[in-house]
Amino acid sequence: MLSTILYRSHLSDDVAEITLAELADKANKVNNAFDVTGILLFNGTHFFQLLEGPEDAVNTIYQRICRDARHHNVVELLRDYAPSRRFGNAGMELFDLREYGQATVLQAVLDKGTTKYQLTYDDRALQFLRTFVEARERENYFEIPPADYWDFVVDETATTAECSLPASGPYHFAFQPVIDPFGRSIVSLEALIRSADGSSSQHYFSQLAREDIYRADLESKKQAFAMAKQLGIHQQTLSVNLLPMSLVVIPEAVDFLLREINANQLVPEQIVVEVTENEVISRLDEFQAAIKQLKAAGISFAINDFGAGFAGLSLLARFQPDRIKIDRNIIRDVHKSGPKQAIVQAIVKCCSALEIAVIAAGVEKAEEWMWLEAAGIFHFQGALFAKATLNAIPPVAWPEQK
Repeated sequence: MLSTILYRSHLSDDVAEITLAELADKANKVNNAFDVTGILLFNGTHFFQLLEGPEDAVNTIYQRICRDARHHNVVELLRDYAPSRRFGNAGMELFDLREYGQATVLQAVLDKGTTKYQLTYDDRALQFLRTFVEARERENYFEIPPADYWDFVVDETATTAECSLPASGPYHFAFQPVIDPFGRSIVSLEALIRSADGSSSQHYFSQLAREDIYRADLESKKQAFAMAKQLGIHQQTLSVNLLPMSLVVIPEAVDFLLREINANQLVPEQIVVEVTENEVISRLDEFQAAIKQLKAAGISFAINDFGAGFAGLSLLARFQPDRIKIDRNIIRDVHKSGPKQAIVQAIVKCCSALEIAVIAAGVEKAEEWMWLEAAGIFHFQGALFAKATLNAIPPVAWPEQK
């Protein structure tokens, strides 16, 4: 099966341009040995390469390319399959875009190809090639420094707040902050339900009968609010997670939340109810009525795990949340994935137009954080800064430039 990989990368500063011809010569030899063909474009700063051949061979060569120190910020743009090779004449041909005039450069590149269709049938790989040649996406090439550019240092002067309140049910809560790294501030805290042994929320709910899940989900928030009171969150925002149908199946759900907020000397305006889109919402009108009731009382509404479930864009259009958290599966290795980057940029642009705050959740790598910051996200949550901690507010590791 003929496989295709396209990537973009940035020339390392210490690589002399006179070595580029040698680079292409070596690539030719390696690619011929693996029956891989393609084309390598260079515009003076960035590389664009298209690799075609047997899937295992293309993957092997791409892994070698990613480890090559002569370039950095390698972003995979496309991984696909094709009926025939687009550039089949040589193992790898280097094409220096600077040697051609703007009006003729695209055709000059396409003339190197062996496919008879060129752009006739809107081939995606060739569309990517045209975009690179015409430099139509240069403003979205976020060049980030290496991971070791930053240290992440725990503020030893910060007091770690712990809760000694006994569990009132077969669960506990872990707390994890959402932070503004450059502002060195905790924006909000999220209370995450855990089973009695500290396992995940999925493990806790899996132990319950289906008819008991929604009542247990709602009533657990009594413990979350009590713990927040003892932890002394003061004016900080507290996020609690609810299954969407908990607001529908339990008729008095919003009244219950308001009673418990008031009982623990909190105010509705500092509470955010986060619902995940991983669960199908089967009674949309009733769900919408519950959201209206929440917001009328002063409680904010957020969509958690945005992009992971059934109806992300529909929820966004219909219910207008105050904030969204982008799902960690989209965040993971976003600095290396063109598709993920395009999705995040679209989310940021959409939410900016709607004045919806965006939080990146599940950030674990410095490169992820740096790319997301460059893309216009300023609030983050994840193990890079602070892990969720049972019965306590964890200290934050703030970024410090080396």
